[in-house]
Amino acid sequence: MTNKLPYIQIIADYGTGDLAFAEVAQRFKHLLPEVSVRCISTPPFSTLNTGFIIAQLALYNPSDHLFIFANTAPRKDDSKQRDDNEGEKFKYALLDNGVQICGVDAGWCFSFVKPHIKKFHYVNVANKGSQFRSRDFFPYAAVGIIKGKLKQYLADQSPIDKIPAVPESRILHIDPYGNIKTTIRKSQVKFKPGDQIRVIINHIYQTGIYANGNFCVKSGDLAFAPGSSGGENSFMEIFLRSGNAARYFNNPPVETKVKVEKI
Repeated sequence: MTNKLPYIQIIADYGTGDLAFAEVAQRFKHLLPEVSVRCISTPPFSTLNTGFIIAQLALYNPSDHLFIFANTAPRKDDSKQRDDNEGEKFKYALLDNGVQICGVDAGWCFSFVKPHIKKFHYVNVANKGSQFRSRDFFPYAAVGIIKGKLKQYLADQSPIDKIPAVPESRILHIDPYGNIKTTIRKSQVKFKPGDQIRVIINHIYQTGIYANGNFCVKSGDLAFAPGSSGGENSFMEIFLRSGNAARYFNNPPVETKVKVEKI
């Protein structure tokens, strides 16, 4: 990437419009003034949503010269008292399409891109000593990698097989319209268009229709259909045409379990 103008996507659970995004983006601009930086927020501590967004940007609609910087660090790798704000390790992944990722290896952050990882390394950078590692430490290593200083910043290989699999039947993402994306893939579904189905989330039961398109149901109907994310084998989506499916299920959080069954 040394001869290319990088495009950095910052993916983190700081919160939409949070000062933290501005500080991290500003750090990158300070270290690499010519870089283009964009920020996207995930729900607090949700490594599942972070992993989904990483994959959606890196695999299915990658920009030229894309570099992803991800920081969702719930510090669930060790429930004991943490020394000096120590958190999960910062790692580097090179995908088979050339996209590079530097991110905290927590939970499912690397799960969706796991089959596409060619190289997976620990990054030679401090993981403790600051309450704000993603501003004070991590950008320096990421920029070093962007500049091609791999020998300086890449440490030991990290085992790819230790990355956890994507969990089955969970809420993956909820968009501003209240559409609920799930970890269920289109290839896993055996329903036929028009089948009556029951969706169960948070002990709430709602009936709907299996559809092969978002507008194959009338206004006010709940539908279960292939969504716009996940490539050819898309993630299944629960939506309420002309309404808000998330509100229909009392606004469940991301990572909640989902069950869809034929009536």
